[in-house]
Amino acid sequence: MVTAPKRDPEAFRPANQRGAARLAAVQALYQMDVGRATLEDTLAQFGSFHLGREIEGEQYLPADADFFRQIVSGVAKHQLAIDPAVDQALAANWPMERVDATLRAILRAAGFELLRRKDIPARVVITEYVDVARAFYEDDASGLVNATLDSLARAAGDDLTATK
Repeated sequence: MVTAPKRDPEAFRPANQRGAARLAAVQALYQMDVGRATLEDTLAQFGSFHLGREIEGEQYLPADADFFRQIVSGVAKHQLAIDPAVDQALAANWPMERVDATLRAILRAAGFELLRRKDIPARVVITEYVDVARAFYEDDASGLVNATLDSLARAAGDDLTATK
């Protein structure tokens, strides 16, 4: 299992329960991808052991467990549509297969929200997952996430300038 590295708490907005659910969903999707864990096992493990608890010295923030399950289950159910859409949104020289597992998990989770959860403004989804990328990477991965999700949202017909 992967956990977010310890970062300067002043550098990021405090995580809300949905933000914590998104971070946990990325971790669960990573575990499913790399560890070949089943959806049922992953949901049970995270629901019972990870959300809002301390494990091996890492404090997991209280998360919206239902929202976490919606993201992870939604990615599993719609991955055959999400992956090609993300692949199209990625830069031509960065196909989905070339993206590392953590970044793939971030893009899949965000892709699910952008493509299937029209009740959540695209700009909110993009901002939240750029923050998740910053929790895992110190390089320009957050820029790649931002550009890819912006492209994906526009392809899905979202107006990123609208206020809701």
